[in-house]
Amino acid sequence: MSHPGLTSSVLILGGVLVAGCGGRDRGAEQPRSATVPVPTVRVGDCAAPERDGVRGEAPRLRRADRDLDGDGTPEAVVADETMCTADGNCYWNVFVRTDGGCERYAGALAGAVLEPLPMTTGWPAVRAYWNLGGNRRVLVQEYRFRRGGYVLSDTLVCRREDDDRLQCTEDTR
Repeated sequence: MSHPGLTSSVLILGGVLVAGCGGRDRGAEQPRSATVPVPTVRVGDCAAPERDGVRGEAPRLRRADRDLDGDGTPEAVVADETMCTADGNCYWNVFVRTDGGCERYAGALAGAVLEPLPMTTGWPAVRAYWNLGGNRRVLVQEYRFRRGGYVLSDTLVCRREDDDRLQCTEDTR
C-alpha cells in the first residue's frame, strides 16, 4: 500500500532533480548546422513560391531564381527577407517544376550564398555558406537532392582568410 504523502514527496523531489540537471549551456556549443524553421508545406507538396516555404508572419520576398537542373529554365528560389539575419543569412525556399503542372517544394537551404555544384546526373548538389558573424567564420553546408527535395548531407566550419580564401577542417570527433 502506498502512502499518499510519501508518493507526492517523491514526485516533487524527482521534479527538482530533473530541473536541476539542465545539462551543458547550449549557447556555448559550436553549431553543426544552421537549423531551418518549419516550412508551411512538406517537401514534395505542390506549392506556390509566393506563399509557401519557410516564411514569417509578414513576408517580404526576395527572388534568386536559377537553373539548377540544367534544362535552361530557372527554378524558383525565394527567401523571406524578414527572416534573414544581419549577416545576410536567409532560408532559400526551392521549388521545382513537374510534368504534372505544379511546382513542388524542394526544401529550404540555409545560407547567405548558394553555389550549385557541378552536375553529374540529375539535380546538382548545392553548397550554402552561412556567415557565423564578423565575416571571418563560415558554416559550409552541402545539400543533396534526394527523393524530390534537398537534404543536408555535409557541414564544415571554415575561417575566411584576409585574401578571401576559406580554410576548412573536418571535425573528427
